[in-house]
Amino acid sequence: MKRSIVGVSALVVGAVVLAGCSPSVGEGQGDEGEGSGIVKVVLWPGPEGDAMADVVDDYNEGVGKEAGITVQMTLLSRQDTFSKEATLMATKSSDQDIYFVASYNVGQFSSALDPLTGVDTANYFPVAVDGLSQDGELYALPLDVSNHFLLYRQDLIEGLLNDPAQVETYRSVAEQAIGEARDPKPADQWDWDDFKAMAAYFSESANPASPTRYGTILPAKNLLYNTMIWNDVLWGSGGSWTNDAGEANLNTPEAAAAVNVYADIYTNGWTSPDSSQAEFPETQAALKSGNVAFGLQWSAGFAELNDPERSPDVAGKIAIATVPGGKTHVHALAVAMNKYSTNKSAARNFLDYLATTEAMGIYAQSGGIPAMPAVLAANEDLNPAFSQIAESIDKYGYSVPVFPNTFQAYSKLAEDLSSAWIGEVPAEEALATANSDLANLLQD
Repeated sequence: MKRSIVGVSALVVGAVVLAGCSPSVGEGQGDEGEGSGIVKVVLWPGPEGDAMADVVDDYNEGVGKEAGITVQMTLLSRQDTFSKEATLMATKSSDQDIYFVASYNVGQFSSALDPLTGVDTANYFPVAVDGLSQDGELYALPLDVSNHFLLYRQDLIEGLLNDPAQVETYRSVAEQAIGEARDPKPADQWDWDDFKAMAAYFSESANPASPTRYGTILPAKNLLYNTMIWNDVLWGSGGSWTNDAGEANLNTPEAAAAVNVYADIYTNGWTSPDSSQAEFPETQAALKSGNVAFGLQWSAGFAELNDPERSPDVAGKIAIATVPGGKTHVHALAVAMNKYSTNKSAARNFLDYLATTEAMGIYAQSGGIPAMPAVLAANEDLNPAFSQIAESIDKYGYSVPVFPNTFQAYSKLAEDLSSAWIGEVPAEEALATANSDLANLLQD
């Protein structure tokens, strides 16, 4: 059977913010339907949409065919999938049965979704399930899982560790950089002071003999996804967005230390000035160029960096280590039941299928990164990073609080803190603003 994919271009795009109480199943919204017919699922184009197309093929030719159900994928653009969905949700549209969501916006959309009751979540990473839950209810089924790593030049770090002359130089550079003449460590043992000292050592400005121009590249652009990476510094420094009472908690020494990790590196020239406009592509480009020794990056970037055709200058030289401080942001891309669907029974049949290791095995083989540790382990031959992704998420993963304004909080914190990340605004001043804004968003 041919893949059933529908392109949509006539939807109205609007910046609609959805808030309010989480819905419960069965409030006269939508309809169970007859348990058969067409189920429409929103995805965005790219690796996730391509991988899901193969899963849909398998379902339509097997489980779905037996049940009289055909799944059709609706591909929206990557840039505005969520705003288009928000418009549909705000109008209580039943055009789509299953929406594409993520950990960072499921709280915003929860008022237009049905909780997924009775789903066996034992196969998933617990942190992925937590990131899609609000007030004790699971609102979406995990698909891809994303986390961060320290990606580093293994040849350069090992060269430093095994050369006594380089070690002595490193101790001198470290003393200037962090006030302590410490010895270099293997990358998976770094704390944030090691990260700063290494950034200095592998920068020509601090070490004229450095094999790279800069130690690192910082994703410091005013962008919500960069807040996700900086959060690793915050959590790894002992901080978090909120305290145990759920109140905004950014006016802390830990948060100031996390901001100053970036600011010290940027203002001392241990990263390119272009870091102020850097995100995922710029981080990839810097690592591929051989001009930096390491960087914080999404796990999805590793495969390209070790591909001889796409990264000829560094392929085979890039290795993975735990993020310094031992904490990594985790979020999941996911699918969720439209509260206003008129074919919920059939849609639920497809969601039940997606929750199987069989379906997610196909998803992995087609390019996805499923949020199931057993599936990653079984498909390590497809991606050498799978085992490390599983271990990192299991040991070091965290999720930020899920609330209606989680998505807006990521954006607002990037707006408030990005100038401080590059040293243009004092950390304490920027954090006072960020804390106030976060407090307001938590209350809305």
